[in-house]
Amino acid sequence: YLNQIALGRNAFGVEAASHAYFDKELDQLDLAQMAYLAILPKGPSNYDPVRNTERAMIRRNYVLNRMLDNGFITRAQHDQANAEPLGAVMRRTPKFESVGGYFVEEVRRQLMAKFGESAKDGPYSVYSGGLWVRTSFDTRLQDLAQQALRDGLVRFDSGRGWNGPIRHVEIEDDNWLQPLLNSNIALDYRDWVAAIVTGKDGNAWSLGFRTGKTGTLPRYAAQMAVRGKGGNAFGAIKTGDIIAVAPDGGEFSLRAIPKVSGAFVVEEPASGRVLAMQGGFDDRLQAFNRATQAMRQPGSTIKPIVYSAALDNGMTPASIIVDGPFCVYQGARLGQKCFRNFGNSRGAGPHTMRWGIEQSRNLMTVRTAAQTGMPKVVATIKKMGVGDYAPYLSFALGAGETTVGRMVNAYSILANNGKGGPPSLIDFVQDRHGKVIWPENWRACDRCNAPDWDGKPMPRPITRQRQVLDAMTAYQMVHITEGVVQRGTAVTLRDLDRPMFGKTGTNNGPTDVWFVGGTPQFVGGLYIGFDTPKNLGGAAQGGTLAAPIFKQFAVKAYEDLPKLPFRAPAGIRMVRIDRASGRPVYGTWPNTDDPKPAVIWEAFKPESEPRRAARRAGPAPAAAATVAVKKAEAPRDSDFLQRQGGIY
Repeated sequence: YLNQIALGRNAFGVEAASHAYFDKELDQLDLAQMAYLAILPKGPSNYDPVRNTERAMIRRNYVLNRMLDNGFITRAQHDQANAEPLGAVMRRTPKFESVGGYFVEEVRRQLMAKFGESAKDGPYSVYSGGLWVRTSFDTRLQDLAQQALRDGLVRFDSGRGWNGPIRHVEIEDDNWLQPLLNSNIALDYRDWVAAIVTGKDGNAWSLGFRTGKTGTLPRYAAQMAVRGKGGNAFGAIKTGDIIAVAPDGGEFSLRAIPKVSGAFVVEEPASGRVLAMQGGFDDRLQAFNRATQAMRQPGSTIKPIVYSAALDNGMTPASIIVDGPFCVYQGARLGQKCFRNFGNSRGAGPHTMRWGIEQSRNLMTVRTAAQTGMPKVVATIKKMGVGDYAPYLSFALGAGETTVGRMVNAYSILANNGKGGPPSLIDFVQDRHGKVIWPENWRACDRCNAPDWDGKPMPRPITRQRQVLDAMTAYQMVHITEGVVQRGTAVTLRDLDRPMFGKTGTNNGPTDVWFVGGTPQFVGGLYIGFDTPKNLGGAAQGGTLAAPIFKQFAVKAYEDLPKLPFRAPAGIRMVRIDRASGRPVYGTWPNTDDPKPAVIWEAFKPESEPRRAARRAGPAPAAAATVAVKKAEAPRDSDFLQRQGGIY
């Protein structure tokens, strides 16, 4: 009962109340503080330590008197505790207000869906079942993802004006604290704080804070223009507005909460465990979790999955595809549909699949999808958990809606040699007696927690993953998209200097920009866009907006991790090829120090590597040397290429 009852300040149970009122563990409380918690079940709001201090003191001392009368404490203990002030903190520590944020709320949603809310829903309900939940939450990665996304949103939105108050509430006389607390609005971004406007005094607005303290916002510190309306923010502010401010000397300066939003998810490919999830700027401002609830068009981040379907159906990374005009007749009503490259750039002629992915060429993608067959393409997209789409070519360019969480999970499957399943936030759930009740048929990993090696085979954790995609296909696509980082649209990540794959995305408008990718240790993905989709501006691209946000995260996230290569599955053949023509090369070796070498190692399935050599030279030179390889001439018969779907 005492572990579940509501005790005010959004604390349920005495342990939570101990943190909420005293910022201490329960076993660290002294006698007077324990006596205060004992008065709260009767009515937490009646004995609020800030608003009803005297009433709370009288009731606490009554409890101490009863303890003395019943022989639970001595006279000396009574007198010492009776003389103490309440000693309550002004507000709960942020670690219990915002830890996990969107992640923890998503865990709660999943638990509610599984077990129900109250006792009438079953013995294991969320609020009365006494559940103990183990999650995959990584506080370090969460902090890094949250900071990187927020910084990116603020960076994009800066200079665009003030977006108005966070919320407006009605206040009467000097009673502004309770409306502010009831709003549940708070900020923990850098030095920003949420404040309520309590009135105006000449050239300054008066402010109130959750701590009960006050401050002022002078006119000169609120001169930014009001977005979309003109005028300055100082003149647009009203009493009762809840706004974002930051300390500026002895006063405060106005800050603008970004209008643009987005989401960031980090997942461990080997297990499918979600390690971090940020679904917006702050969950206390916007409860909507864009990581799992926002359906957005992924743009070019869908292309690796489209090309995976092609690799599964006979194509290779060295297959030549024409980057040229591609039109489809859609019937009498819709007429002819002609696809375009991003930015309406002209086609570059025949190139390898690898080049098409690295440079994110739309025309090559739709041509490949048409050659493979859209039913096969959308089947691959579906089995990788991205979405269930009709077999229309536009879906090969990311026109179908999905979530960033699904896209990160799909890329994790690629990084894990095609193995995966639904992503998980919850490792297991135990009942009040310690029995694991979810997932069903859960098994502990025998000897995984052994303090040292016992000479026996290495223990293997139980995995629920299955083979979703052919292992060799998955590795080929990861190997290709490593080139996106080395010399393609995500080249900004190259100086991280570690094996990394990924793909940027920019959809029509553009209304959203994306990046998804990572290393064998973990894969991350994010998008930026307005909640009501609108143009981000012609200069907005995944490589210039989204990839730098991931880079900020990755610099610290991978700081102490080893540089692990992606592991090739059994059967993969690594062949030296001319990067431009896709033909095998003999007598020369890739230059690993050159980001754009003429000769590269390419991954092929058995018996699928090209046979005709681009050049046969003499004895192999030193590994660090390079030999120029003549680009193979492409066929000039455009009619022939069109008949063959542009692939030969």
